[in-house]
Amino acid sequence: MATQMAVNSGASLWGPLKELWEAVEGAIWRRQPESVHLLDLQLKKHKPSFLTLFKNPMKSAEQREKVRKASTEGIAIQGQQGVRLLPEQLISEAFILSDLFDLGELAALELLLAGEHQQPHFPGLSRGLVAVLLYWDGKRCVANSLRSLIQSRHGKTFTLDLSPELVNLTTRFTDELMAQGLTKQILNLISDISVTREFERLQKERGLGNEKHRKEVSDLIKECRQSLAECLFAWTCQSPLSKEDTLTLIGHLETVTAEADGSLDSVNLALVMALLYCLDVSFLEQGTEDREGIHALPLLTEKQYVAAVHSRLVEGQAWKLPGLQAVVQLTWALSLRAVSQLPQGAALVEFTEADEALADQALLGGVFLFLTEGILGSDGFSQEEFYTRRLHSLITDFLALMPMKVKQLRNRADEDARLIQMALQMGSEPPSSLRKDLDHLMILIGEFYSKDPFELELALEFWCPSESLQHTSLTGSFLGVTLQRPPHKQVVLSKFVRQMGDLLPATLYIPYLRMLKGLANGHQCSHYCFSLLKTNGAPHGENRQAGVSGSVVSWEHFFHSLMLYHENLRRDVPSADSMQYRHPPIRGITQRELEGLTAFLQLLTTIITWSENTRLALCEHPQWTPVVVMLGLLQCSVQPVLKAQVLHALAAFGKSPEIAASLWQSLEYTQVELNEIESSCEEYPLTRAFCHLISTLVESALPVNLGAGLRAPGFQPYLDFLRDSVFLAFPTRAYRRPAEKWEVAEAVLEVFHKLLREYEPQPADFLQEMVELQGEQMPAHKPPGHSLMFHLLNDSPTLSLCLSLLEEGARQLDTYAPFPGKKQLESAVLHCLCLLELALQKEVTFMDLLRESQTSLLVSPVEQLLQGVSAQSRRADHITNIARYLYHSSSNPDAAFQSAKILRRIARYPNIQARLVGDFTHDQVVSEKLMAGFVECLDSEEAQEGVAADDSDPEKRMARIRHETKIHILNLLITSLELKGPNLGLYLLGYEVKKPVSSTNLQDPGVLGCPRSCLHAILSLLQRGSEWRTGPVLTKQAPQLAELFYQVIYQLCACPDTSGPTMRYLRTSQDFLFSHLQHLPFILPENEIAALSQMSWLMKTAAIELRVTSLNRQRSHTQRLLNLLLDDQPHTLHADGETGMEEESRSVSGFLHFGTVSKVRGRLLSVLDAIDFSQEAPELLQLDFFERAQIEQVITNCEHVNEQGHTVCNVKLLHRVLVAEINALQGMAAIGQRPLLLEEVNSILQQVVERNRVRCSLSAKRHALQSWRSLVETILTACPSELIPADQRQLIIRDLLLDLHDKVLSEDAAGELMPIVAGAVFTLTAQLSQSVLSEQQGAGPHGGSGSGFASIANSALHLILRKLLDFILCTGGGFQRLRSHLYGALLYYLQIAQKPEEPETLQTGTSMWERLTAPEDCFSKLQRENLAIIESYGTALMEVVCRDACDGHEIGRMLALAVLDRVLSIDRQCQWLVYLCNSGYLRVLVESLRQDDVALQTLLTPQPPLLKPLYIYESKMALLTRVAKTAQGATELLRCGLVGQLVECQVFHMLPQNEALRVFGQRDPSGFIPSPLERYRQILLPTLRLMQVILTSTTTQHQQGAAQVLQWLIVHSDVIQSILHGQDMSMGALQELSLLTAIISKTALPGALEMGQEINSAALMELQGHIGRFQRQSLSLLVRLVGTDRARYLKQIEETVSPGDLAEKREEMEVAMQQICANIMEYCQTLLLQSSAEAQFTLCLFSPSASEPADVAVPSARVPSLGLVLLLLKNSATDFFRYHDSHRQSLNKLERVEQLPPEELKELCQGLVSSSGGVEKVPSVQRNVLAKRRLVQLVNNRAKLLALCSYIIETCLFVIWRHLEFYLLYCTPTDPKDSLLPGFRGQPSLILTHLLLSLQTDVANSFNEPLQRKLLEVECLYSKTRSRHTFIQALTRRIRGLVHHAKG
Repeated sequence: MATQMAVNSGASLWGPLKELWEAVEGAIWRRQPESVHLLDLQLKKHKPSFLTLFKNPMKSAEQREKVRKASTEGIAIQGQQGVRLLPEQLISEAFILSDLFDLGELAALELLLAGEHQQPHFPGLSRGLVAVLLYWDGKRCVANSLRSLIQSRHGKTFTLDLSPELVNLTTRFTDELMAQGLTKQILNLISDISVTREFERLQKERGLGNEKHRKEVSDLIKECRQSLAECLFAWTCQSPLSKEDTLTLIGHLETVTAEADGSLDSVNLALVMALLYCLDVSFLEQGTEDREGIHALPLLTEKQYVAAVHSRLVEGQAWKLPGLQAVVQLTWALSLRAVSQLPQGAALVEFTEADEALADQALLGGVFLFLTEGILGSDGFSQEEFYTRRLHSLITDFLALMPMKVKQLRNRADEDARLIQMALQMGSEPPSSLRKDLDHLMILIGEFYSKDPFELELALEFWCPSESLQHTSLTGSFLGVTLQRPPHKQVVLSKFVRQMGDLLPATLYIPYLRMLKGLANGHQCSHYCFSLLKTNGAPHGENRQAGVSGSVVSWEHFFHSLMLYHENLRRDVPSADSMQYRHPPIRGITQRELEGLTAFLQLLTTIITWSENTRLALCEHPQWTPVVVMLGLLQCSVQPVLKAQVLHALAAFGKSPEIAASLWQSLEYTQVELNEIESSCEEYPLTRAFCHLISTLVESALPVNLGAGLRAPGFQPYLDFLRDSVFLAFPTRAYRRPAEKWEVAEAVLEVFHKLLREYEPQPADFLQEMVELQGEQMPAHKPPGHSLMFHLLNDSPTLSLCLSLLEEGARQLDTYAPFPGKKQLESAVLHCLCLLELALQKEVTFMDLLRESQTSLLVSPVEQLLQGVSAQSRRADHITNIARYLYHSSSNPDAAFQSAKILRRIARYPNIQARLVGDFTHDQVVSEKLMAGFVECLDSEEAQEGVAADDSDPEKRMARIRHETKIHILNLLITSLELKGPNLGLYLLGYEVKKPVSSTNLQDPGVLGCPRSCLHAILSLLQRGSEWRTGPVLTKQAPQLAELFYQVIYQLCACPDTSGPTMRYLRTSQDFLFSHLQHLPFILPENEIAALSQMSWLMKTAAIELRVTSLNRQRSHTQRLLNLLLDDQPHTLHADGETGMEEESRSVSGFLHFGTVSKVRGRLLSVLDAIDFSQEAPELLQLDFFERAQIEQVITNCEHVNEQGHTVCNVKLLHRVLVAEINALQGMAAIGQRPLLLEEVNSILQQVVERNRVRCSLSAKRHALQSWRSLVETILTACPSELIPADQRQLIIRDLLLDLHDKVLSEDAAGELMPIVAGAVFTLTAQLSQSVLSEQQGAGPHGGSGSGFASIANSALHLILRKLLDFILCTGGGFQRLRSHLYGALLYYLQIAQKPEEPETLQTGTSMWERLTAPEDCFSKLQRENLAIIESYGTALMEVVCRDACDGHEIGRMLALAVLDRVLSIDRQCQWLVYLCNSGYLRVLVESLRQDDVALQTLLTPQPPLLKPLYIYESKMALLTRVAKTAQGATELLRCGLVGQLVECQVFHMLPQNEALRVFGQRDPSGFIPSPLERYRQILLPTLRLMQVILTSTTTQHQQGAAQVLQWLIVHSDVIQSILHGQDMSMGALQELSLLTAIISKTALPGALEMGQEINSAALMELQGHIGRFQRQSLSLLVRLVGTDRARYLKQIEETVSPGDLAEKREEMEVAMQQICANIMEYCQTLLLQSSAEAQFTLCLFSPSASEPADVAVPSARVPSLGLVLLLLKNSATDFFRYHDSHRQSLNKLERVEQLPPEELKELCQGLVSSSGGVEKVPSVQRNVLAKRRLVQLVNNRAKLLALCSYIIETCLFVIWRHLEFYLLYCTPTDPKDSLLPGFRGQPSLILTHLLLSLQTDVANSFNEPLQRKLLEVECLYSKTRSRHTFIQALTRRIRGLVHHAKG
């Protein structure tokens, strides 16, 4: 039982019915696909609701009990688990609701629960009040669904063009309902339900809320009744009712009563019309092709039907409304008459006879009067086209089918006219029994046809085309109507019109004119009527004086009479004194004449309003001169009513600009007076008519020099009058008819609106011009718009009145009550809003021009004036009042639209925003209302996008207006969000404005009292349809709106304050991003730009989300979005739209399986597919008259940035400029060519529109591509790398890269998109390179050597390379910045094939043969293939890269140089090198060093300069160094004069000297800009390296290279000296020293003197001096490094490297120190060898002393001793073993890196991660990789040190041996003069002998056994694997031999 009694939280009386209505609407009105099937299901489900129409579920004791216990036991709710306890309050409310509507207790409870759920949509209402609305809304849905189903039936009157399947379904369904007695049910319901009764019941139970609630409830109830009545009407339109149903309907109508004014209400009107259609046979005349209609018509086939209806209408009782009875009787009579003329009529002759009698009965009942008052007077009549058609057929059938009756009526009217005439002559009262049937008929025709809301022009049936054919004077054959016989009915009707006018009795004169006025309503009708009045006139005007001539109804007669009145009245213009009387005595015109004249003027106005030809024909008629006569009449004393009518007629004439211009002049001369008679009568027809006239004239033509000659020309007097006497006076006047107050306001505001709308501020408006008038100078008037602007930009009475009118309007609308003049008030308010909006729009230009003109006018901007205090409320609430109109958007869309526009303009000003938020929020009630207003506008269902701008269809216009209101509100939000808070955007979107924004906690509406905000509205609109397969509905239905919605959401996510709350809410409550991203890409063929923009904002938001969730470690969210974006497995969405669980749990590893059969393209690729890279460009202008260059200039001048941020041309402005240009042309030729010129202007404008479109399209594509790129980059860089394993990452990147290239390389790709693509290619390639690298590192030192690179195949890599090179080549000469991205990408790509650093294991090397025959490893293979591809592009590619390297943008040059460097490094064949040399680019690069020199000198100033030149120089030197590494390159460089260029560079002389400068040198606080000394080193080191490489490479031409380098050394010897002497032991200094010593050791040699050139002796001496100096400096450096300062240096190294710094630095410094020692020792060795091959003639470098360094402290001028070398030998031997151990340990660790303890791993990583906390953040997998990298570094560093140590040991041994051999064997201390030792000249030989002896013993002591053992061990450990095996052994033996031998 419990299961059956679960509660439906959607309320079974509302939710399901709402779905039913949506299904019906979707199928019948929206024609959605698949809707027929859905409708069928819904109809089956809801059939009971239709069968028991409006019947509520029954109450029951069981339900009551269940609900009562819900507070203690709880109650089950469908779709929710368990039971829910309900509060007592809710239960008692449920019982009240149950009793109120007499419905089941559970149903009542459901309604309340639904009310609670829907409450946020109805701010200010309790759940009970919402439940009342839902109850009636459910009923309304049923009624509307039923009506729509019946309207879609197949039938005789109309069709909706639906599919046969749907029509059959609905026809079948409704037939079943009808068979079950639908008619009775409907009529009973209409009788039972009444608004007053329902309101009484609700009032008693407090079921009514505020005014808005009451209005909504009453509207719903009225709509239910109306829809039910219209169900019957729609039914009878399509098919007849059965006999019983017809009688029931007649029975219902018998009891109907009229409203207070005698008209029927719209419900009864619908029922009457239903009956009229039921009795209609006129459709048979139209010869309908489906004859089965006849068989289905019971009128023709069922005798009983006819009999029953006939007897009911003839013999039935009197009805409550006799007029209504008469209408039905007349209808029946006409139907019988029509039937009698059909063949089937013979069987019904007994009834058809009675038609005459019935018609008489109807006439007695006053049928025409009731049709006029009761039916035409009903509000609902003009809202239904088929009412109009039925009444038309009724009137025309009467005239056509009963001509005798019409004749009788005319005869009776003539008779009555005679009686009246006699009575007048006798002076007695006319008889009271007179019938006025013909009057009423004519008035009915006049009234009926004068309104034509559907523009059917039915009155045309009264005019026979043949008439106009006889008189071609005016119209010719009108509209080319052919000569064919018109239908009989038309002939009869036109005869009726003509005959009625013949010999017209006076009593019928006015009704006839009124009838003509109705029949003249329409374009064609007005022509016919004009012709009729023309033909009626006398053929000749001779007998004008005879009074009446021809027919009284003719132009001739009318205008003649007017002239006579004018002449008579002009004679007795009242004197001034008689004006004091309240009613001046009016002679001449009686009341009767007044009515006649008014009727004529109305007819005239109607005809000329419709027909322009008539206007001109009448105006130009020489005798009638209507305009002059009328203006004359205005000056006479006639009633204001007549004057008003004259003004209306003049206004109609003024619609033609030609007439308007002359009218203005005539008005000037007549000077119309609007006197005070009106205000004393409290009626103002004249004022209104005058405003109308001015309004029309202003629209047609406003002459600039109006009134010239009489006064200062201009419109000003009229404006002053309208402003001061009409507008400002209107609120204080008395009105007999309350509505007239608002009519006056509307009329005058309309003029103001038109004037301001046409006004464009011009500089001339601000200059005071003078005019001469009767000899004196007077100030000229400004344009009226200027004056209006001035009044609106000041706190003027005009502005105050406008604002108080807005307040009054808002107050009146808030009552929701009808009042007289409501429509006019709404219109006046709309004009006020438009005035404010126009003032805001034009104020910027106006104030700018005002400022420039320096006029002394004072104005304030409107937005500031709007912040003033209101006189009425004493509060600053003007803007709040404007915003209140949004709350009434459902009833007043136009006002809401203008209000949104104004608010949006005001929102641009940041200072106003904060105040606005305060004004909007300080009163809780107002705040809720305003918020509800904005939300209601956004929620509006009726809005429609893409509706054409023609306003002919009011529904479409409303739809467009509502849509544009939404657009303005969204732009208001977007503008506000860009400003700082608190702003309107934050308030409207539901964020905190009183507390910090970031503390907002967004909730679903209704949760924790959270109101429904604009954000909720936006999300609910966007989410609609997002769970279906088709995707969010809005993106297709309203693309522009959806684009702005996504933009708002992006802005909220991107702004730091709102980002947190927004993203939390979107993620948790809405699952917004996932549900929208799964529908990417959005494809809209008809609106590509909007679709791209939607995707752009969505992707940018997704990128933020991915970044944020990655940072917050919300892995599951990130994973889910990544799956969605990258997955390329086809998967289905389930029916409920949720993706299944198994889909969730699948990780990315399910992605890229090749070989699976059906693969779909991942979403990222699909989005890329959706961006079309081609863009058709508009062709160039073809101009005949204008100059193209000038036009292009004008177009450029008219450009501005539009709302979307696209630069487009302002087409309106351009049009204005071009038309002004044409108007400025003078002369006849110009006039003749004007049409051609205008045509050309048109083509220019079309071209510009097309250009704008192309620009917007390109801009949208750029935006979309940019967003796509940022999303891709976020996925690859910001998301945790382990979410996408390396192998899949590579395949994803491969696909993206190949796709991007394919698109950008296609023929028609737009150049504007290339830069973004290039940027994306760069990032993707960089990511690919990193991914491959990390994969190889993960694979261990020997991984990846087998089958090529782990995941991505070589073929894919080659493809990427080819495309990349194609892209580089296709960019051509331009696009250098773009190419720099591509060069970057190329460098990253080439990095992939670089072999990773391998540890130097010092193992015995394989033999040379094995190395040559070893299989090629994957790196070399890839490198070789890469090179082959690059070379296949030949010189084209070389040319591009070389050109970029030599010239252009700095970054481009650096990257091009880097690319050259990279390619040269792998180019074994030297093709690129050959090209560089032969093409001259190398020489260009070399020679550019001189220009670099100047730039580099500026770098050494203390102020931190731009570092660009330094970077370029470094890149250049790196390339030259690369070139120099081959012998060929080095030779080429020398030939180009490289060293010569370097010699001439001045920058090397600029070594920063000052000690303070060197150390603390203007350090940049950020640490980015290096100190001057560091900058100097950055310049010097590359040069030294380059020279070193050249010296190494040029072995054959060594001498030439060495000599040039020596030259450089000599030129810069002072700098070199200071470097060699420097005390600084920083890293940089050591590097300098190591490079310098290396160069010196190769160049500063005696051999350099034997250059082969002839050198004179002086130069030779100088050279020798330089070389000697270098020699001494080098040796003294060795002394410092090895001897005296070694300990100090080592300590200094420890100190300079801070512990937090990278350990690499210390290692590098160790290497540098060893390198310096090695270089100097090499230098010594070379000197020794060069001096002589044999020891006895050798040159001695060291003194013969071998004592320990304590006593070695030789002053630098002295020669260092041999002991120094011994010491170096010892130290090196010790270091060697230290390094060897370290190397072995590191190797061991490297082999078992996975097993290392975490502490040790951390320590190893510390070397590579700078910050101390950095290691903690590194994931464990990454830690292993880092540790491995660090260990390889350590191993290789130690290997380098070992090599250096072993080299130093070898050279030291050699030097020691050479010296000992000389000293101990060949040195004879005989002749001190030729001592070879420079320091020992002139010493007594005794001392020398002593020295040599001590040398021998010292060496013997130093060079002891342990040392020798050590040296041999070094050889065992290290040199064995090298080629110099046994070298140490041999030298050790020799030295030992020498020492012992000498001893011996």
